[in-house]
Amino acid sequence: MRFLQTTLTRVFYAVLLLLAVLVLNFSLMHLAPGDVADTISQSMGGADQEVLDEIRRDYGLDKPFIVQLGRYIGNVLQFDLGYSFFYNQSVTSLILGKLPATLLLVISAQLLALILGVVMGVYSARKPNGIVSHFVTLFALFGYSAPVFWTGILLLIGFSLHIQWFPVAGMRDVTIEGGFFAQAADIARHLVLPMITLSSIFIALYSRLSRATMMETLGSDYVRTAKAKGLTTRQVVYKHALKNSLSPVITLAGLQFSAVVSGAVLVEAVFSWPGLGTLAFQSIIARDTPTILGILFFSALVVIIGNLLTDAAHRLVDPRIGGRK
Repeated sequence: MRFLQTTLTRVFYAVLLLLAVLVLNFSLMHLAPGDVADTISQSMGGADQEVLDEIRRDYGLDKPFIVQLGRYIGNVLQFDLGYSFFYNQSVTSLILGKLPATLLLVISAQLLALILGVVMGVYSARKPNGIVSHFVTLFALFGYSAPVFWTGILLLIGFSLHIQWFPVAGMRDVTIEGGFFAQAADIARHLVLPMITLSSIFIALYSRLSRATMMETLGSDYVRTAKAKGLTTRQVVYKHALKNSLSPVITLAGLQFSAVVSGAVLVEAVFSWPGLGTLAFQSIIARDTPTILGILFFSALVVIIGNLLTDAAHRLVDPRIGGRK
């Protein structure tokens, strides 16, 4: 019951935060030079001032800022994000068409980072002076300091151009024929390098945190008591210490989720991954204001939902958090 009450409270604050993001995004885009009339004018090959004024009147752009903001929020609440004249379709359908590719990249990279980070951190904590521990430390240093786009280009040159294990760009090969499994295997091959690139910095973060928290947990009194009772090292580490060590890692994963989403923009640009990052980049170049606002809204929505899920997982792993007042 308390878990449900806390979750509903978090959802309420998340809705308020989403509205604040909506107002901030619209205000910033309103201050930026250019508007929908300019976009339409460019698509027409240019227009005089009289035509531009008429377009602005038709779309209500000549109204006061507060009126435009209220109308925009009202439309968003009805799941209407506007119309993109550059792509000639509604922003909602445009984003929904690109969203699965970005979610596939972001979620797979986050899962890979969590699994590898925790495994590497736990193993190096068990043998802090071993070769694997030194390798984890060096990998963490490299992964944390290397820019994402540099890592992506390095992997692209090495594994796509030289030894040709993976495709150079895109999400699928249009020449691939076959059923569901053949198509899934083709997408998985295209996903490998972008996923590794995006997850590299987060593997470093999670492995370092897992190593530190596991070493601290292994030195706790209850762990020494468990060892004194005759439990094996494997039982102590994986049945007792690991659960307590996961809590800080899950917290960090939730806080870093927004960084994963923003990092996906660069990775999508390097590998021509057809997601929201590539769409955002093209929309900024074209000054397609409705699409940019829609992408910002969806990005905020994904990050907030990700944080809510992380918070729920955190309280499930450590029930003491739900009991705090």
